[in-house]
Amino acid sequence: MSLYLALAVLLALSTLTALIKARRLHYGAIPWFFVGWLTGELAWFHLAWSLPLSVLVVLGDGLDSSTGRWGLTLFLFSWIGLVWLHLQALNTGVVLESALRDALGKNYRGDIPLTRQHVLDAALDTRAWMRPFRMRRPGVRVHSNISYGEYGIRNTLDIYQPDEPREGGYPVLLQVHGGGWMVGAKHQQGLPLMYHLASRGWLCVACNYRLSPRSAFPHHIVDVKRSIAWIREHAAEYGGNADFLAITGGSAGGHLAALAALTPNHPDWQSGFEEVDTRLQAAVPFYGVYDFLDSEGIRGAMSMEDILARYVMQNRSSDSREAWQQASPIEQVRPDAPPTFLLQGTHDSLVWVEEARHFANRLRAVSEQVVAYGELPGAQHAFEVFHSVRTDQSLEAVTGFLEWCHARWLAER
Repeated sequence: MSLYLALAVLLALSTLTALIKARRLHYGAIPWFFVGWLTGELAWFHLAWSLPLSVLVVLGDGLDSSTGRWGLTLFLFSWIGLVWLHLQALNTGVVLESALRDALGKNYRGDIPLTRQHVLDAALDTRAWMRPFRMRRPGVRVHSNISYGEYGIRNTLDIYQPDEPREGGYPVLLQVHGGGWMVGAKHQQGLPLMYHLASRGWLCVACNYRLSPRSAFPHHIVDVKRSIAWIREHAAEYGGNADFLAITGGSAGGHLAALAALTPNHPDWQSGFEEVDTRLQAAVPFYGVYDFLDSEGIRGAMSMEDILARYVMQNRSSDSREAWQQASPIEQVRPDAPPTFLLQGTHDSLVWVEEARHFANRLRAVSEQVVAYGELPGAQHAFEVFHSVRTDQSLEAVTGFLEWCHARWLAER
Protein backbone atom coordinates (compact mmCIF):
# COMPACT_ATOMS: atom_id res chain seq x y z
CA MET A 1 0.00 0.00 0.00
CA SER A 2 2.90 2.34 0.57
CA LEU A 3 3.79 2.18 -3.14
CA TYR A 4 0.15 2.83 -4.05
CA LEU A 5 0.08 5.91 -1.82
CA ALA A 6 3.41 7.13 -3.21
CA LEU A 7 2.08 6.84 -6.77
CA ALA A 8 -1.09 8.67 -5.75
CA VAL A 9 0.92 11.53 -4.25
CA LEU A 10 3.12 11.72 -7.34
CA LEU A 11 0.15 11.83 -9.72
CA ALA A 12 -1.67 14.40 -7.60
CA LEU A 13 1.35 16.71 -7.59
CA SER A 14 1.87 16.22 -11.33
CA THR A 15 -1.77 17.01 -12.04
CA LEU A 16 -1.59 20.17 -9.94
CA THR A 17 1.50 21.20 -11.91
CA ALA A 18 -0.44 20.87 -15.18
CA LEU A 19 -3.46 22.74 -13.81
CA ILE A 20 -1.71 25.68 -12.16
CA LYS A 21 -0.51 28.62 -14.22
CA ALA A 22 2.80 29.19 -12.47
CA ARG A 23 5.22 32.00 -13.21
CA ARG A 24 8.03 33.17 -10.97
CA LEU A 25 9.67 29.80 -10.58
CA HIS A 26 13.28 30.79 -11.30
CA TYR A 27 15.31 27.55 -11.38
CA GLY A 28 12.12 25.55 -10.97
CA ALA A 29 10.70 26.69 -14.32
CA ILE A 30 12.21 23.88 -16.37
CA PRO A 31 11.20 20.96 -14.10
CA TRP A 32 7.74 22.52 -13.69
CA PHE A 33 7.46 22.69 -17.48
CA PHE A 34 8.47 19.06 -17.98
CA VAL A 35 6.06 17.71 -15.38
CA GLY A 36 3.16 19.93 -16.47
CA TRP A 37 3.79 19.24 -20.15
CA LEU A 38 3.92 15.45 -19.89
CA THR A 39 0.95 15.31 -17.51
CA GLY A 40 -1.26 17.69 -19.46
CA GLU A 41 -0.62 16.28 -22.93
CA LEU A 42 -0.77 12.65 -21.71
CA ALA A 43 -3.71 13.02 -19.31
CA TRP A 44 -5.43 10.00 -20.86
CA PHE A 45 -2.31 7.88 -20.27
CA HIS A 46 -2.28 8.67 -16.57
CA LEU A 47 -5.96 7.77 -16.37
CA ALA A 48 -5.24 4.55 -18.24
CA TRP A 49 -2.73 3.25 -15.69
CA SER A 50 -4.12 4.69 -12.46
CA LEU A 51 -7.76 3.55 -12.88
CA PRO A 52 -6.98 -0.20 -13.35
CA LEU A 53 -4.42 -0.03 -10.56
CA SER A 54 -7.01 1.40 -8.18
CA VAL A 55 -9.56 -1.23 -9.20
CA LEU A 56 -7.05 -3.93 -8.30
CA VAL A 57 -6.38 -2.27 -4.94
CA VAL A 58 -10.09 -2.07 -4.15
CA LEU A 59 -10.69 -5.69 -5.17
CA GLY A 60 -7.71 -6.73 -3.10
CA ASP A 61 -9.16 -5.18 0.06
CA GLY A 62 -6.63 -2.38 -0.06
CA LEU A 63 -9.18 0.01 1.41
CA ASP A 64 -9.00 -1.82 4.71
CA SER A 65 -5.91 0.27 5.51
CA SER A 66 -5.76 4.03 5.96
CA THR A 67 -2.85 4.09 3.51
CA GLY A 68 -5.03 2.61 0.79
CA ARG A 69 -7.91 4.95 1.54
CA TRP A 70 -5.64 8.00 1.41
CA GLY A 71 -4.18 6.76 -1.87
CA LEU A 72 -7.61 6.30 -3.45
CA THR A 73 -8.71 9.75 -2.24
CA LEU A 74 -5.69 11.37 -3.89
CA PHE A 75 -6.28 9.41 -7.09
CA LEU A 76 -9.91 10.58 -7.16
CA PHE A 77 -8.82 14.21 -7.02
CA SER A 78 -6.22 13.53 -9.71
CA TRP A 79 -8.81 11.92 -12.00
CA ILE A 80 -11.03 14.98 -11.76
CA GLY A 81 -8.07 17.16 -12.79
CA LEU A 82 -7.00 14.81 -15.57
CA VAL A 83 -10.51 14.69 -17.04
CA TRP A 84 -10.59 18.49 -16.97
CA LEU A 85 -7.22 18.65 -18.77
CA HIS A 86 -8.44 16.22 -21.40
CA LEU A 87 -11.64 18.20 -21.95
CA GLN A 88 -9.62 21.40 -22.34
CA ALA A 89 -7.53 19.74 -25.01
CA LEU A 90 -10.65 18.47 -26.79
CA ASN A 91 -11.75 22.10 -27.18
CA THR A 92 -8.60 23.07 -29.11
CA GLY A 93 -10.26 22.77 -32.50
CA VAL A 94 -13.06 25.14 -31.47
CA VAL A 95 -10.60 27.72 -30.11
CA LEU A 96 -8.38 27.69 -33.18
CA GLU A 97 -11.24 27.65 -35.66
CA SER A 98 -12.63 30.76 -33.95
CA ALA A 99 -9.21 32.44 -34.19
CA LEU A 100 -8.97 31.65 -37.90
CA ARG A 101 -12.47 32.90 -38.63
CA ASP A 102 -11.75 36.15 -36.79
CA ALA A 103 -8.61 36.71 -38.86
CA LEU A 104 -9.48 35.22 -42.25
CA GLY A 105 -13.24 35.65 -42.36
CA LYS A 106 -16.12 33.39 -41.38
CA ASN A 107 -16.18 31.75 -44.79
CA TYR A 108 -12.42 31.42 -45.25
CA ARG A 109 -12.72 27.78 -46.24
CA GLY A 110 -14.70 28.90 -49.28
CA ASP A 111 -11.54 30.61 -50.56
CA ILE A 112 -9.77 27.25 -50.78
CA PRO A 113 -10.26 25.46 -54.13
CA LEU A 114 -12.55 22.44 -54.17
CA THR A 115 -9.57 20.32 -55.22
CA ARG A 116 -8.05 20.99 -51.78
CA GLN A 117 -11.21 20.87 -49.67
CA HIS A 118 -10.73 17.16 -49.07
CA VAL A 119 -7.56 18.02 -47.16
CA LEU A 120 -9.52 20.09 -44.64
CA ASP A 121 -12.57 17.84 -44.56
CA ALA A 122 -10.57 14.67 -43.98
CA ALA A 123 -11.43 13.17 -40.61
CA LEU A 124 -8.89 13.43 -37.85
CA ASP A 125 -7.00 10.23 -37.14
CA THR A 126 -8.71 9.59 -33.83
CA ARG A 127 -6.07 7.02 -32.94
CA ALA A 128 -3.05 9.29 -33.34
CA TRP A 129 -3.24 10.73 -29.81
CA MET A 130 -3.40 7.18 -28.45
CA ARG A 131 -0.02 6.51 -30.09
CA PRO A 132 1.75 9.75 -29.23
CA PHE A 133 5.24 8.81 -30.39
CA ARG A 134 4.31 7.10 -33.65
CA MET A 135 5.27 9.78 -36.16
CA ARG A 136 5.57 8.16 -39.57
CA ARG A 137 2.66 8.29 -41.98
CA PRO A 138 2.07 6.34 -45.19
CA GLY A 139 2.75 8.15 -48.42
CA VAL A 140 5.70 10.18 -47.12
CA ARG A 141 9.36 9.64 -48.02
CA VAL A 142 12.15 11.10 -45.90
CA HIS A 143 15.50 12.30 -47.30
CA SER A 144 17.92 12.82 -44.41
CA ASN A 145 21.06 14.84 -43.70
CA ILE A 146 21.27 16.86 -46.90
CA SER A 147 23.98 19.53 -46.70
CA TYR A 148 23.00 23.14 -47.27
CA GLY A 149 26.11 24.87 -45.88
CA GLU A 150 29.68 24.50 -44.71
CA TYR A 151 29.20 23.77 -41.00
CA GLY A 152 28.84 20.01 -41.02
CA ILE A 153 25.87 18.40 -39.30
CA ARG A 154 24.65 21.80 -38.09
CA ASN A 155 24.12 22.79 -41.72
CA THR A 156 22.06 19.82 -42.81
CA LEU A 157 18.35 19.39 -43.45
CA ASP A 158 15.76 16.64 -43.85
CA ILE A 159 13.04 16.60 -46.49
CA TYR A 160 9.59 15.05 -46.06
CA GLN A 161 8.29 14.39 -49.57
CA PRO A 162 4.78 13.26 -50.52
CA ASP A 163 4.48 10.20 -52.75
CA GLU A 164 1.58 11.66 -54.72
CA PRO A 165 2.30 14.55 -57.12
CA ARG A 166 0.48 17.87 -56.79
CA GLU A 167 -0.47 20.07 -59.72
CA GLY A 168 1.85 23.07 -59.83
CA GLY A 169 4.30 21.44 -57.43
CA TYR A 170 4.17 21.08 -53.68
CA PRO A 171 4.07 24.26 -51.62
CA VAL A 172 6.94 24.18 -49.13
CA LEU A 173 7.11 24.47 -45.34
CA LEU A 174 10.38 25.02 -43.46
CA GLN A 175 10.46 23.76 -39.85
CA VAL A 176 13.00 25.33 -37.44
CA HIS A 177 13.63 23.40 -34.24
CA GLY A 178 13.76 24.94 -30.77
CA GLY A 179 15.96 24.25 -27.78
CA GLY A 180 16.92 27.61 -26.32
CA TRP A 181 19.29 28.31 -29.25
CA MET A 182 21.71 25.91 -27.51
CA VAL A 183 20.37 22.36 -27.98
CA GLY A 184 18.03 20.49 -30.30
CA ALA A 185 18.06 18.95 -33.75
CA LYS A 186 15.92 18.83 -36.86
CA HIS A 187 14.62 15.27 -36.29
CA GLN A 188 13.36 15.94 -32.75
CA GLN A 189 10.59 18.50 -33.25
CA GLY A 190 7.80 19.36 -35.64
CA LEU A 191 7.38 15.76 -36.77
CA PRO A 192 3.59 15.51 -36.28
CA LEU A 193 3.08 18.66 -38.36
CA MET A 194 5.53 17.71 -41.11
CA TYR A 195 4.19 14.20 -41.58
CA HIS A 196 0.64 15.54 -41.46
CA LEU A 197 1.27 18.17 -44.13
CA ALA A 198 3.46 15.94 -46.30
CA SER A 199 0.71 13.33 -46.39
CA ARG A 200 -1.58 16.12 -47.67
CA GLY A 201 0.61 17.39 -50.49
CA TRP A 202 3.20 19.70 -48.90
CA LEU A 203 6.96 19.42 -49.16
CA CYS A 204 8.32 19.86 -45.64
CA VAL A 205 11.92 20.68 -44.78
CA ALA A 206 13.52 20.61 -41.31
CA CYS A 207 16.87 22.35 -40.83
CA ASN A 208 19.64 22.25 -38.28
CA TYR A 209 21.50 25.47 -37.51
CA ARG A 210 24.57 26.45 -35.54
CA LEU A 211 24.04 26.47 -31.77
CA SER A 212 25.27 28.57 -28.89
CA PRO A 213 27.51 28.95 -27.02
CA ARG A 214 29.86 27.78 -29.76
CA SER A 215 28.13 30.18 -32.14
CA ALA A 216 26.77 33.59 -31.21
CA PHE A 217 23.75 35.28 -32.71
CA PRO A 218 23.20 36.06 -35.60
CA HIS A 219 24.68 32.75 -36.81
CA HIS A 220 21.38 31.02 -36.02
CA ILE A 221 19.29 33.26 -38.27
CA VAL A 222 21.98 33.32 -40.97
CA ASP A 223 21.74 29.53 -41.18
CA VAL A 224 17.94 29.64 -41.34
CA LYS A 225 18.18 32.08 -44.22
CA ARG A 226 20.83 29.95 -45.89
CA SER A 227 18.45 26.99 -45.69
CA ILE A 228 15.79 29.18 -47.33
CA ALA A 229 18.26 29.91 -50.13
CA TRP A 230 18.92 26.18 -50.55
CA ILE A 231 15.19 25.45 -50.73
CA ARG A 232 14.67 28.13 -53.36
CA GLU A 233 17.33 26.48 -55.52
CA HIS A 234 16.66 22.78 -54.92
CA ALA A 235 13.00 22.25 -53.92
CA ALA A 236 12.01 21.51 -57.51
CA GLU A 237 14.26 18.43 -57.43
CA TYR A 238 11.81 16.96 -54.90
CA GLY A 239 8.66 18.17 -56.63
CA GLY A 240 8.37 21.38 -54.63
CA ASN A 241 7.44 24.85 -55.80
CA ALA A 242 9.48 27.12 -53.53
CA ASP A 243 7.85 30.22 -54.93
CA PHE A 244 5.46 29.55 -52.04
CA LEU A 245 7.55 28.97 -48.93
CA ALA A 246 6.12 29.10 -45.40
CA ILE A 247 8.04 28.81 -42.14
CA THR A 248 7.25 27.40 -38.69
CA GLY A 249 9.03 26.46 -35.48
CA GLY A 250 8.58 26.32 -31.74
CA SER A 251 10.20 28.25 -28.87
CA ALA A 252 13.65 29.33 -30.13
CA GLY A 253 12.49 27.96 -33.48
CA GLY A 254 9.40 30.14 -33.19
CA HIS A 255 11.65 33.12 -32.57
CA LEU A 256 13.79 32.33 -35.61
CA ALA A 257 10.73 31.62 -37.78
CA ALA A 258 9.16 34.97 -36.85
CA LEU A 259 12.46 36.79 -37.30
CA ALA A 260 13.06 35.24 -40.72
CA ALA A 261 9.56 36.21 -41.81
CA LEU A 262 10.08 39.82 -40.68
CA THR A 263 13.59 40.39 -42.06
CA PRO A 264 13.50 39.35 -45.73
CA ASN A 265 16.68 40.00 -47.69
CA HIS A 266 18.47 41.42 -44.63
CA PRO A 267 21.88 42.29 -46.15
CA ASP A 268 23.94 41.54 -43.01
CA TRP A 269 22.43 38.06 -42.68
CA GLN A 270 22.85 36.89 -46.28
CA SER A 271 26.56 37.15 -46.87
CA GLY A 272 27.45 35.01 -49.86
CA PHE A 273 23.87 34.59 -51.06
CA GLU A 274 22.77 38.20 -51.25
CA GLU A 275 20.98 37.69 -54.55
CA VAL A 276 18.54 35.11 -53.15
CA ASP A 277 15.04 36.35 -52.35
CA THR A 278 14.38 35.22 -48.76
CA ARG A 279 10.86 36.60 -48.55
CA LEU A 280 8.39 34.13 -47.07
CA GLN A 281 4.76 33.66 -47.99
CA ALA A 282 3.40 32.61 -44.57
CA ALA A 283 4.61 32.12 -41.00
CA VAL A 284 3.32 29.89 -38.18
CA PRO A 285 5.42 30.43 -35.02
CA PHE A 286 4.57 28.28 -31.98
CA TYR A 287 5.22 29.75 -28.48
CA GLY A 288 8.12 31.86 -29.74
CA VAL A 289 10.33 34.34 -27.92
CA TYR A 290 9.53 37.67 -29.56
CA ASP A 291 11.14 40.32 -27.33
CA PHE A 292 14.74 39.79 -26.19
CA LEU A 293 14.70 43.13 -24.37
CA ASP A 294 11.45 42.47 -22.45
CA SER A 295 10.52 46.01 -23.44
CA GLU A 296 7.14 45.85 -21.68
CA GLY A 297 8.57 44.46 -18.44
CA ILE A 298 6.43 41.35 -18.77
CA ARG A 299 8.97 38.95 -17.28
CA GLY A 300 10.52 41.31 -14.75
CA ALA A 301 12.74 39.33 -12.38
CA MET A 302 12.29 36.29 -14.63
CA SER A 303 13.98 38.09 -17.55
CA MET A 304 15.99 35.93 -19.95
CA GLU A 305 18.63 38.63 -20.38
CA ASP A 306 21.38 36.92 -18.36
CA ILE A 307 21.08 33.67 -20.31
CA LEU A 308 20.84 35.47 -23.64
CA ALA A 309 23.79 37.72 -22.83
CA ARG A 310 26.03 34.89 -21.65
CA TYR A 311 25.29 32.20 -24.21
CA VAL A 312 23.33 33.47 -27.20
CA MET A 313 24.05 37.15 -27.90
CA GLN A 314 27.38 37.00 -26.02
CA ASN A 315 27.17 40.67 -25.13
CA ARG A 316 25.01 42.80 -22.84
CA SER A 317 22.00 44.67 -24.15
CA SER A 318 23.39 47.84 -22.58
CA ASP A 319 26.53 47.47 -24.71
CA SER A 320 24.87 46.48 -27.99
CA ARG A 321 21.24 47.52 -27.86
CA GLU A 322 20.87 47.71 -31.63
CA ALA A 323 21.93 44.07 -32.02
CA TRP A 324 19.39 43.01 -29.39
CA GLN A 325 16.68 44.99 -31.14
CA GLN A 326 17.56 43.38 -34.47
CA ALA A 327 17.28 39.97 -32.79
CA SER A 328 13.79 40.74 -31.44
CA PRO A 329 10.90 40.03 -33.83
CA ILE A 330 8.74 42.58 -32.02
CA GLU A 331 11.20 45.31 -33.10
CA GLN A 332 11.08 44.15 -36.72
CA VAL A 333 7.35 44.25 -37.42
CA ARG A 334 6.65 45.73 -40.85
CA PRO A 335 3.70 46.40 -43.17
CA ASP A 336 4.76 43.74 -45.68
CA ALA A 337 5.02 40.93 -43.14
CA PRO A 338 3.60 37.67 -44.53
CA PRO A 339 0.30 36.23 -43.26
CA THR A 340 0.99 34.92 -39.77
CA PHE A 341 -0.67 32.42 -37.44
CA LEU A 342 0.65 32.56 -33.86
CA LEU A 343 -0.08 29.71 -31.44
CA GLN A 344 0.53 30.00 -27.70
CA GLY A 345 -0.49 28.11 -24.56
CA THR A 346 -1.92 30.00 -21.58
CA HIS A 347 0.03 27.86 -19.08
CA ASP A 348 3.43 28.09 -20.76
CA SER A 349 5.91 28.47 -17.90
CA LEU A 350 8.94 29.13 -20.14
CA VAL A 351 7.58 31.68 -22.64
CA TRP A 352 4.71 33.63 -21.16
CA VAL A 353 1.42 34.11 -22.93
CA GLU A 354 1.51 37.89 -22.36
CA GLU A 355 4.54 38.17 -24.64
CA ALA A 356 2.70 36.41 -27.47
CA ARG A 357 -0.37 38.61 -26.96
CA HIS A 358 1.75 41.74 -27.09
CA PHE A 359 3.55 40.59 -30.23
CA ALA A 360 0.27 39.67 -31.93
CA ASN A 361 -1.19 43.09 -31.14
CA ARG A 362 1.92 44.91 -32.38
CA LEU A 363 2.01 42.88 -35.58
CA ARG A 364 -1.70 43.42 -36.23
CA ALA A 365 -1.26 47.16 -35.81
CA VAL A 366 1.44 47.32 -38.49
CA SER A 367 1.01 44.43 -40.92
CA GLU A 368 -1.10 44.77 -44.05
CA GLN A 369 -1.60 41.01 -44.05
CA VAL A 370 -3.72 38.81 -41.79
CA VAL A 371 -2.51 37.97 -38.28
CA ALA A 372 -4.30 35.08 -36.57
CA TYR A 373 -3.65 34.42 -32.90
CA GLY A 374 -4.68 31.16 -31.25
CA GLU A 375 -4.40 31.04 -27.46
CA LEU A 376 -4.83 27.52 -26.13
CA PRO A 377 -6.30 27.22 -22.62
CA GLY A 378 -4.20 25.03 -20.34
CA ALA A 379 -1.46 24.36 -22.90
CA GLN A 380 2.14 24.19 -21.71
CA HIS A 381 5.31 24.83 -23.71
CA ALA A 382 6.13 22.31 -26.50
CA PHE A 383 2.54 21.07 -26.62
CA GLU A 384 2.83 19.90 -30.26
CA VAL A 385 6.10 17.93 -30.08
CA PHE A 386 4.30 14.56 -29.97
CA HIS A 387 0.77 13.48 -30.79
CA SER A 388 -1.93 14.42 -28.32
CA VAL A 389 -5.53 15.55 -28.55
CA ARG A 390 -4.33 19.17 -28.55
CA THR A 391 -1.55 18.52 -31.06
CA ASP A 392 -3.69 16.80 -33.64
CA GLN A 393 -6.41 19.45 -33.59
CA SER A 394 -3.72 22.14 -33.87
CA LEU A 395 -2.36 20.41 -36.97
CA GLU A 396 -5.75 20.61 -38.64
CA ALA A 397 -5.99 24.35 -37.90
CA VAL A 398 -2.48 25.04 -39.20
CA THR A 399 -3.27 23.04 -42.34
CA GLY A 400 -6.37 25.17 -42.91
CA PHE A 401 -4.39 28.37 -42.47
CA LEU A 402 -1.60 27.31 -44.83
CA GLU A 403 -3.99 26.01 -47.48
CA TRP A 404 -5.85 29.34 -47.32
CA CYS A 405 -2.59 31.29 -47.68
CA HIS A 406 -1.51 29.13 -50.60
CA ALA A 407 -4.90 29.47 -52.33
CA ARG A 408 -4.83 33.24 -52.00
CA TRP A 409 -1.24 33.34 -53.26
CA LEU A 410 -2.25 31.34 -56.33
CA ALA A 411 -5.21 33.64 -56.97
CA GLU A 412 -3.01 36.73 -56.82
CA ARG A 413 -0.31 35.49 -59.21
